[in-house]
Amino acid sequence: MATSKHDVVIVGGGAAGISTAASLLHRRPKLDIAIVEPAETHYYQPGWTLVGAGVFDRASTARPMQSVMPAGVAWIKRRVTEFAPGQNEVVLDNGDRAGYRMLVAAPGLKLDWDGIEGLRATLGKNGVTSNYNFDTAPYTWELVQNLRSGRAIFTQPAMPIKCAGAPQKAMYLSCDHWFRQGRIKDIQVEFDLVGLALFGVAAYVPALMEYVKKYGVALNFGTRLTKVDGPGRRAWFEVPKDGGAKEIVERSFDMIHVCPPQTAPDCVRKSPLANAAGWIEVNEQSLQHVRYPNVFALGDACSASNAKTAAAVRKQAPTVAVNLLRVLDGQTPEAAYDGYGSCPLTVERGKIVLAEFGYGGKLLPTFPKWLLEGTRPTSLAWFLKASVLPSVYWKLMLRGHEWLASPAIRTSAPVDAKPAVKGP
Repeated sequence: MATSKHDVVIVGGGAAGISTAASLLHRRPKLDIAIVEPAETHYYQPGWTLVGAGVFDRASTARPMQSVMPAGVAWIKRRVTEFAPGQNEVVLDNGDRAGYRMLVAAPGLKLDWDGIEGLRATLGKNGVTSNYNFDTAPYTWELVQNLRSGRAIFTQPAMPIKCAGAPQKAMYLSCDHWFRQGRIKDIQVEFDLVGLALFGVAAYVPALMEYVKKYGVALNFGTRLTKVDGPGRRAWFEVPKDGGAKEIVERSFDMIHVCPPQTAPDCVRKSPLANAAGWIEVNEQSLQHVRYPNVFALGDACSASNAKTAAAVRKQAPTVAVNLLRVLDGQTPEAAYDGYGSCPLTVERGKIVLAEFGYGGKLLPTFPKWLLEGTRPTSLAWFLKASVLPSVYWKLMLRGHEWLASPAIRTSAPVDAKPAVKGP
Protein backbone atom coordinates (compact mmCIF):
# COMPACT_ATOMS: atom_id res chain seq x y z
CA MET A 1 0.00 0.00 0.00
CA ALA A 2 1.45 3.33 -1.10
CA THR A 3 0.58 6.73 0.33
CA SER A 4 1.18 10.02 -1.45
CA LYS A 5 0.93 13.30 0.43
CA HIS A 6 -0.20 16.68 -0.86
CA ASP A 7 -1.17 20.11 0.37
CA VAL A 8 -4.60 19.66 -1.19
CA VAL A 9 -6.38 16.57 -2.43
CA ILE A 10 -9.46 17.17 -4.59
CA VAL A 11 -11.82 14.26 -5.05
CA GLY A 12 -13.58 14.59 -8.40
CA GLY A 13 -12.56 15.88 -11.81
CA GLY A 14 -15.93 17.31 -12.77
CA ALA A 15 -16.89 20.96 -12.95
CA ALA A 16 -16.48 21.48 -9.20
CA GLY A 17 -13.12 19.77 -8.80
CA ILE A 18 -11.41 21.26 -11.85
CA SER A 19 -12.75 24.78 -11.20
CA THR A 20 -11.60 24.72 -7.59
CA ALA A 21 -8.12 23.51 -8.53
CA ALA A 22 -7.83 26.28 -11.12
CA SER A 23 -9.03 28.92 -8.65
CA LEU A 24 -6.56 27.73 -6.03
CA LEU A 25 -3.64 27.79 -8.47
CA HIS A 26 -4.70 31.21 -9.71
CA ARG A 27 -4.15 32.45 -6.16
CA ARG A 28 -1.18 30.24 -5.21
CA PRO A 29 0.59 28.81 -8.28
CA LYS A 30 3.02 26.56 -6.39
CA LEU A 31 0.40 24.78 -4.28
CA ASP A 32 0.78 20.99 -4.31
CA ILE A 33 -2.61 19.74 -5.53
CA ALA A 34 -3.71 16.23 -6.51
CA ILE A 35 -7.03 15.49 -8.22
CA VAL A 36 -8.44 11.98 -7.81
CA GLU A 37 -10.54 11.15 -10.88
CA PRO A 38 -10.77 7.85 -12.80
CA ALA A 39 -12.59 9.13 -15.91
CA GLU A 40 -10.69 9.86 -19.11
CA THR A 41 -13.39 12.23 -20.42
CA HIS A 42 -14.77 15.47 -19.03
CA TYR A 43 -18.35 16.37 -19.96
CA TYR A 44 -20.19 19.67 -20.27
CA GLN A 45 -23.40 18.25 -18.88
CA PRO A 46 -25.51 21.44 -19.20
CA GLY A 47 -25.29 20.93 -22.96
CA TRP A 48 -27.08 17.59 -22.94
CA THR A 49 -30.52 19.25 -22.85
CA LEU A 50 -29.70 20.85 -26.19
CA VAL A 51 -28.26 17.59 -27.54
CA GLY A 52 -31.65 16.04 -26.80
CA ALA A 53 -33.28 18.82 -28.82
CA GLY A 54 -31.02 18.55 -31.86
CA VAL A 55 -29.33 21.90 -31.16
CA PHE A 56 -25.91 20.66 -30.00
CA ASP A 57 -23.89 17.79 -31.33
CA ARG A 58 -23.06 15.33 -28.55
CA ALA A 59 -19.34 15.41 -29.35
CA SER A 60 -19.18 19.14 -28.53
CA THR A 61 -19.99 18.37 -24.88
CA ALA A 62 -17.00 16.08 -24.28
CA ARG A 63 -13.24 16.68 -24.08
CA PRO A 64 -10.32 14.58 -22.87
CA MET A 65 -9.86 14.93 -19.11
CA GLN A 66 -6.20 15.68 -19.64
CA SER A 67 -7.12 18.79 -21.63
CA VAL A 68 -8.95 20.37 -18.67
CA MET A 69 -6.52 19.37 -15.92
CA PRO A 70 -4.77 22.54 -14.68
CA ALA A 71 -1.04 22.57 -15.35
CA GLY A 72 0.95 21.41 -12.36
CA VAL A 73 -1.80 19.32 -10.79
CA ALA A 74 -1.06 15.67 -10.04
CA TRP A 75 -3.80 13.55 -11.62
CA ILE A 76 -4.45 10.34 -9.68
CA LYS A 77 -6.42 8.16 -12.09
CA ARG A 78 -8.23 6.20 -9.44
CA ARG A 79 -11.61 6.07 -7.73
CA VAL A 80 -12.05 6.95 -4.07
CA THR A 81 -13.64 4.11 -2.11
CA GLU A 82 -13.36 5.55 1.38
CA PHE A 83 -12.90 8.87 3.16
CA ALA A 84 -10.71 8.73 6.28
CA PRO A 85 -10.80 12.29 7.62
CA GLY A 86 -9.47 11.18 10.99
CA GLN A 87 -6.23 10.20 9.24
CA ASN A 88 -6.36 13.04 6.68
CA GLU A 89 -6.44 10.47 3.88
CA VAL A 90 -8.67 9.09 1.16
CA VAL A 91 -8.52 5.41 0.20
CA LEU A 92 -8.29 4.52 -3.49
CA ASP A 93 -9.72 1.54 -5.35
CA ASN A 94 -6.32 -0.16 -5.54
CA GLY A 95 -5.76 0.10 -1.79
CA ASP A 96 -3.38 3.06 -2.00
CA ARG A 97 -4.02 6.19 0.03
CA ALA A 98 -3.70 9.88 -0.74
CA GLY A 99 -2.85 12.05 2.25
CA TYR A 100 -3.65 15.74 2.52
CA ARG A 101 -3.39 18.85 4.61
CA MET A 102 -6.67 20.04 3.07
CA LEU A 103 -9.40 18.05 1.33
CA VAL A 104 -11.88 19.27 -1.26
CA ALA A 105 -14.67 16.74 -1.73
CA ALA A 106 -16.41 17.19 -5.08
CA PRO A 107 -17.31 13.65 -6.21
CA GLY A 108 -20.65 14.56 -7.78
CA LEU A 109 -23.74 12.47 -7.21
CA LYS A 110 -25.00 9.03 -8.18
CA LEU A 111 -27.60 8.56 -10.90
CA ASP A 112 -29.55 5.61 -9.55
CA TRP A 113 -30.71 3.96 -12.79
CA ASP A 114 -31.50 0.83 -10.80
CA GLY A 115 -33.85 2.79 -8.57
CA ILE A 116 -36.56 2.26 -11.22
CA GLU A 117 -37.27 -1.38 -11.97
CA GLY A 118 -36.45 -2.36 -15.55
CA LEU A 119 -35.02 1.02 -16.54
CA ARG A 120 -31.37 0.13 -17.03
CA ALA A 121 -32.19 -2.80 -19.33
CA THR A 122 -34.26 -0.70 -21.73
CA LEU A 123 -32.62 2.72 -21.56
CA GLY A 124 -31.69 3.95 -25.03
CA LYS A 125 -34.18 1.73 -26.86
CA ASN A 126 -37.88 0.83 -26.96
CA GLY A 127 -38.82 4.51 -26.72
CA VAL A 128 -37.06 4.96 -23.34
CA THR A 129 -34.55 7.79 -23.14
CA SER A 130 -32.87 10.32 -20.85
CA ASN A 131 -30.92 13.53 -21.35
CA TYR A 132 -29.09 12.70 -18.11
CA ASN A 133 -26.94 10.25 -20.07
CA PHE A 134 -24.32 11.19 -22.67
CA ASP A 135 -25.06 8.08 -24.70
CA THR A 136 -28.84 8.45 -24.79
CA ALA A 137 -29.34 12.21 -25.18
CA PRO A 138 -29.20 11.90 -29.02
CA TYR A 139 -31.85 9.18 -28.80
CA THR A 140 -34.21 11.74 -27.24
CA TRP A 141 -34.00 13.84 -30.38
CA GLU A 142 -34.47 10.77 -32.56
CA LEU A 143 -37.65 9.86 -30.71
CA VAL A 144 -38.98 13.42 -30.84
CA GLN A 145 -38.45 13.69 -34.58
CA ASN A 146 -40.12 10.36 -35.27
CA LEU A 147 -43.14 10.67 -32.97
CA ARG A 148 -46.23 11.75 -34.85
CA SER A 149 -48.96 10.70 -32.43
CA GLY A 150 -49.44 8.83 -29.16
CA ARG A 151 -48.38 9.43 -25.57
CA ALA A 152 -45.11 11.08 -24.49
CA ILE A 153 -44.28 10.90 -20.79
CA PHE A 154 -41.65 12.96 -18.97
CA THR A 155 -40.72 12.13 -15.37
CA GLN A 156 -39.02 13.84 -12.43
CA PRO A 157 -38.03 12.06 -9.18
CA ALA A 158 -37.85 13.41 -5.66
CA MET A 159 -35.42 16.23 -4.97
CA PRO A 160 -32.57 16.85 -4.75
CA ILE A 161 -31.41 16.19 -8.30
CA LYS A 162 -28.82 17.84 -10.51
CA CYS A 163 -30.33 20.62 -12.62
CA ALA A 164 -33.85 20.39 -11.24
CA GLY A 165 -35.30 22.02 -14.36
CA ALA A 166 -33.78 19.54 -16.82
CA PRO A 167 -36.72 17.08 -16.90
CA GLN A 168 -39.14 19.80 -17.92
CA LYS A 169 -36.63 21.40 -20.29
CA ALA A 170 -36.69 18.15 -22.26
CA MET A 171 -40.47 18.31 -22.28
CA TYR A 172 -40.73 21.91 -23.46
CA LEU A 173 -38.21 21.49 -26.27
CA SER A 174 -39.89 18.29 -27.45
CA CYS A 175 -43.30 19.96 -27.38
CA ASP A 176 -41.94 22.96 -29.24
CA HIS A 177 -40.81 20.71 -32.08
CA TRP A 178 -44.17 18.96 -32.24
CA PHE A 179 -45.91 22.34 -32.09
CA ARG A 180 -43.87 23.70 -34.99
CA GLN A 181 -44.51 20.53 -36.98
CA GLY A 182 -48.26 20.70 -36.35
CA ARG A 183 -48.27 17.43 -34.41
CA ILE A 184 -48.87 18.60 -30.84
CA LYS A 185 -52.64 18.09 -31.10
CA ASP A 186 -52.06 14.40 -31.83
CA ILE A 187 -49.63 13.81 -28.96
CA GLN A 188 -50.73 13.38 -25.36
CA VAL A 189 -47.97 14.86 -23.21
CA GLU A 190 -47.69 14.09 -19.48
CA PHE A 191 -45.28 15.42 -16.88
CA ASP A 192 -45.16 13.10 -13.87
CA LEU A 193 -43.26 14.56 -10.95
CA VAL A 194 -42.90 13.57 -7.33
CA GLY A 195 -42.98 17.19 -6.16
CA LEU A 196 -46.07 19.29 -5.60
CA ALA A 197 -44.92 22.34 -7.57
CA LEU A 198 -43.79 22.82 -11.15
CA PHE A 199 -40.69 24.73 -10.04
CA GLY A 200 -39.27 25.42 -6.60
CA VAL A 201 -39.12 29.22 -6.98
CA ALA A 202 -42.63 30.61 -7.39
CA ALA A 203 -41.61 33.71 -9.36
CA TYR A 204 -40.85 31.59 -12.43
CA VAL A 205 -43.96 29.40 -12.38
CA PRO A 206 -46.38 31.77 -14.21
CA ALA A 207 -44.19 31.89 -17.33
CA LEU A 208 -43.75 28.12 -17.27
CA MET A 209 -47.49 27.55 -16.89
CA GLU A 210 -48.10 29.56 -20.05
CA TYR A 211 -46.11 26.94 -21.96
CA VAL A 212 -47.76 24.05 -20.13
CA LYS A 213 -51.08 25.39 -21.39
CA LYS A 214 -49.76 26.16 -24.87
CA TYR A 215 -48.56 22.59 -25.32
CA GLY A 216 -51.51 21.00 -23.53
CA VAL A 217 -49.35 19.19 -20.98
CA ALA A 218 -51.07 17.16 -18.25
CA LEU A 219 -49.31 17.78 -14.93
CA ASN A 220 -49.39 14.86 -12.49
CA PHE A 221 -48.01 16.01 -9.13
CA GLY A 222 -46.99 13.64 -6.35
CA THR A 223 -46.41 10.88 -8.91
CA ARG A 224 -43.35 8.61 -8.84
CA LEU A 225 -42.15 6.31 -11.64
CA THR A 226 -41.45 2.87 -10.17
CA LYS A 227 -41.11 0.47 -13.12
CA VAL A 228 -40.60 0.48 -16.90
CA ASP A 229 -41.30 -2.26 -19.44
CA GLY A 230 -39.62 -1.01 -22.59
CA PRO A 231 -40.60 -3.78 -25.03
CA GLY A 232 -44.20 -3.61 -23.78
CA ARG A 233 -44.17 0.22 -23.82
CA ARG A 234 -45.64 0.35 -20.32
CA ALA A 235 -44.73 2.25 -17.17
CA TRP A 236 -45.96 2.03 -13.59
CA PHE A 237 -46.39 4.97 -11.26
CA GLU A 238 -47.09 5.40 -7.58
CA VAL A 239 -49.81 8.05 -7.44
CA PRO A 240 -51.61 9.75 -4.54
CA LYS A 241 -55.16 8.91 -3.50
CA ASP A 242 -57.57 10.76 -1.25
CA GLY A 243 -56.61 10.49 2.37
CA GLY A 244 -52.88 10.27 1.73
CA ALA A 245 -52.83 6.68 0.47
CA LYS A 246 -50.92 5.60 -2.64
CA GLU A 247 -51.79 3.28 -5.50
CA ILE A 248 -49.89 1.88 -8.48
CA VAL A 249 -51.18 2.94 -11.90
CA GLU A 250 -50.07 1.48 -15.23
CA ARG A 251 -49.75 3.70 -18.31
CA SER A 252 -48.75 2.99 -21.87
CA PHE A 253 -46.30 5.22 -23.73
CA ASP A 254 -44.86 5.79 -27.17
CA MET A 255 -41.83 7.58 -25.72
CA ILE A 256 -40.77 8.24 -22.16
CA HIS A 257 -38.03 10.59 -20.97
CA VAL A 258 -36.81 9.48 -17.56
CA CYS A 259 -34.91 11.43 -14.95
CA PRO A 260 -33.47 8.81 -12.56
CA PRO A 261 -33.50 9.08 -8.76
CA GLN A 262 -30.28 10.58 -7.43
CA THR A 263 -28.25 10.11 -4.26
CA ALA A 264 -24.81 10.89 -2.92
CA PRO A 265 -22.12 8.39 -4.03
CA ASP A 266 -21.81 5.24 -1.92
CA CYS A 267 -18.37 6.24 -0.64
CA VAL A 268 -19.86 9.50 0.65
CA ARG A 269 -23.03 8.08 2.22
CA LYS A 270 -21.07 5.59 4.36
CA SER A 271 -18.35 8.07 5.33
CA PRO A 272 -17.84 10.21 8.46
CA LEU A 273 -18.33 13.26 6.23
CA ALA A 274 -22.02 12.54 5.58
CA ASN A 275 -25.08 13.94 7.29
CA ALA A 276 -28.18 11.86 8.01
CA ALA A 277 -29.35 12.22 4.41
CA GLY A 278 -26.00 11.03 3.04
CA TRP A 279 -24.62 14.34 1.74
CA ILE A 280 -21.30 15.89 2.77
CA GLU A 281 -22.24 18.14 5.67
CA VAL A 282 -20.97 21.69 5.21
CA ASN A 283 -21.68 25.16 6.47
CA GLU A 284 -23.84 26.69 3.72
CA GLN A 285 -21.90 29.94 3.61
CA SER A 286 -18.27 28.94 4.01
CA LEU A 287 -18.66 25.42 2.48
CA GLN A 288 -16.36 24.18 5.23
CA HIS A 289 -17.23 20.83 6.78
CA VAL A 290 -19.04 21.19 10.09
CA ARG A 291 -16.87 18.61 11.92
CA TYR A 292 -13.57 18.50 9.99
CA PRO A 293 -12.18 22.04 9.57
CA ASN A 294 -9.61 21.01 6.95
CA VAL A 295 -12.33 19.62 4.67
CA PHE A 296 -14.38 21.62 2.19
CA ALA A 297 -17.04 20.36 -0.19
CA LEU A 298 -18.91 21.79 -3.15
CA GLY A 299 -20.89 20.69 -6.15
CA ASP A 300 -23.62 18.07 -6.24
CA ALA A 301 -22.45 15.98 -3.26
CA CYS A 302 -22.43 18.68 -0.60
CA SER A 303 -25.32 19.33 1.77
CA ALA A 304 -25.83 23.01 0.94
CA SER A 305 -29.46 23.64 -0.01
CA ASN A 306 -28.69 25.44 -3.27
CA ALA A 307 -29.78 24.11 -6.65
CA LYS A 308 -27.31 21.52 -7.92
CA THR A 309 -26.17 23.22 -11.12
CA ALA A 310 -22.92 24.08 -12.89
CA ALA A 311 -23.79 27.75 -12.33
CA ALA A 312 -23.72 27.11 -8.59
CA VAL A 313 -20.24 25.63 -8.90
CA ARG A 314 -19.09 28.76 -10.72
CA LYS A 315 -19.76 30.72 -7.52
CA GLN A 316 -18.82 27.96 -5.07
CA ALA A 317 -15.33 27.27 -6.41
CA PRO A 318 -13.87 30.74 -5.69
CA THR A 319 -15.49 30.68 -2.25
CA VAL A 320 -13.83 27.37 -1.43
CA ALA A 321 -10.50 28.56 -2.86
CA VAL A 322 -10.42 31.68 -0.67
CA ASN A 323 -11.54 29.90 2.49
CA LEU A 324 -9.31 26.86 2.05
CA LEU A 325 -6.19 28.99 1.66
CA ARG A 326 -7.08 30.97 4.77
CA VAL A 327 -7.48 27.80 6.82
CA LEU A 328 -4.23 26.47 5.38
CA ASP A 329 -2.60 29.70 6.59
CA GLY A 330 -4.04 29.39 10.10
CA GLN A 331 -6.92 31.82 9.64
CA THR A 332 -10.71 31.50 9.58
CA PRO A 333 -12.86 31.49 6.41
CA GLU A 334 -14.02 34.88 5.18
CA ALA A 335 -15.80 34.20 1.87
CA ALA A 336 -19.53 33.49 1.92
CA TYR A 337 -21.55 31.66 -0.75
CA ASP A 338 -25.11 32.99 -1.08
CA GLY A 339 -26.65 29.86 -2.58
CA TYR A 340 -26.59 31.19 -6.14
CA GLY A 341 -27.74 28.80 -8.82
CA SER A 342 -29.07 29.23 -12.30
CA CYS A 343 -31.47 27.15 -14.34
CA PRO A 344 -31.95 28.29 -17.95
CA LEU A 345 -35.44 26.87 -18.60
CA THR A 346 -35.60 26.21 -22.34
CA VAL A 347 -39.31 26.71 -22.94
CA GLU A 348 -38.97 26.75 -26.73
CA ARG A 349 -36.22 26.78 -29.32
CA GLY A 350 -34.91 30.33 -29.24
CA LYS A 351 -36.35 31.40 -25.86
CA ILE A 352 -35.40 30.73 -22.25
CA VAL A 353 -36.69 31.69 -18.82
CA LEU A 354 -33.40 32.40 -17.04
CA ALA A 355 -34.04 31.41 -13.44
CA GLU A 356 -31.35 32.76 -11.09
CA PHE A 357 -31.84 32.41 -7.37
CA GLY A 358 -30.13 31.73 -4.07
CA TYR A 359 -30.90 30.35 -0.65
CA GLY A 360 -34.55 30.53 0.29
CA GLY A 361 -35.58 31.17 -3.31
CA LYS A 362 -34.26 34.74 -3.26
CA LEU A 363 -33.97 36.07 -6.83
CA LEU A 364 -30.34 36.82 -7.72
CA PRO A 365 -30.34 38.15 -11.30
CA THR A 366 -26.95 38.72 -12.88
CA PHE A 367 -28.16 41.33 -15.34
CA PRO A 368 -30.37 44.40 -14.83
CA LYS A 369 -34.07 43.94 -15.52
CA TRP A 370 -34.00 46.33 -18.48
CA LEU A 371 -31.51 44.06 -20.21
CA LEU A 372 -32.85 40.64 -19.27
CA GLU A 373 -36.14 39.97 -17.49
CA GLY A 374 -35.45 36.65 -15.82
CA THR A 375 -39.03 35.74 -15.04
CA ARG A 376 -40.09 35.95 -18.70
CA PRO A 377 -38.86 33.97 -21.74
CA THR A 378 -36.27 35.93 -23.74
CA SER A 379 -34.11 35.44 -26.81
CA LEU A 380 -31.11 36.94 -25.03
CA ALA A 381 -31.22 34.19 -22.43
CA TRP A 382 -31.23 31.61 -25.25
CA PHE A 383 -28.19 33.29 -26.78
CA LEU A 384 -26.40 33.09 -23.43
CA LYS A 385 -27.25 29.40 -22.99
CA ALA A 386 -26.47 28.25 -26.52
CA SER A 387 -23.61 30.55 -27.53
CA VAL A 388 -21.96 32.16 -24.51
CA LEU A 389 -22.07 29.78 -21.54
CA PRO A 390 -20.22 26.86 -23.20
CA SER A 391 -17.24 29.15 -23.81
CA VAL A 392 -17.50 30.56 -20.30
CA TYR A 393 -17.35 26.99 -19.00
CA TRP A 394 -14.43 25.69 -21.08
CA LYS A 395 -12.33 28.87 -21.37
CA LEU A 396 -13.00 30.72 -18.11
CA MET A 397 -14.53 28.64 -15.34
CA LEU A 398 -12.31 25.57 -15.73
CA ARG A 399 -9.26 27.80 -16.01
CA GLY A 400 -9.81 29.81 -12.83
CA HIS A 401 -11.05 33.01 -14.50
CA GLU A 402 -13.89 34.08 -12.22
CA TRP A 403 -16.05 36.12 -14.60
CA LEU A 404 -18.99 37.52 -12.60
CA ALA A 405 -18.10 35.01 -9.89
CA SER A 406 -15.77 36.83 -7.49
CA PRO A 407 -16.32 35.51 -3.96
CA ALA A 408 -18.24 37.69 -1.52
CA ILE A 409 -15.95 38.63 1.38
CA ARG A 410 -17.57 39.23 4.74
CA THR A 411 -16.25 41.72 7.27
CA SER A 412 -16.55 38.94 9.83
CA ALA A 413 -16.21 35.18 9.46
CA PRO A 414 -19.25 33.31 8.11
CA VAL A 415 -21.64 31.86 10.66
CA ASP A 416 -20.28 28.70 12.32
CA ALA A 417 -16.89 29.01 10.60
CA LYS A 418 -14.39 26.65 12.22
CA PRO A 419 -11.08 27.86 13.62
CA ALA A 420 -8.00 27.22 11.60
CA VAL A 421 -6.18 23.93 11.91
CA LYS A 422 -2.68 22.92 11.07
CA GLY A 423 -2.17 20.09 8.64
CA PRO A 424 -0.22 16.94 9.52
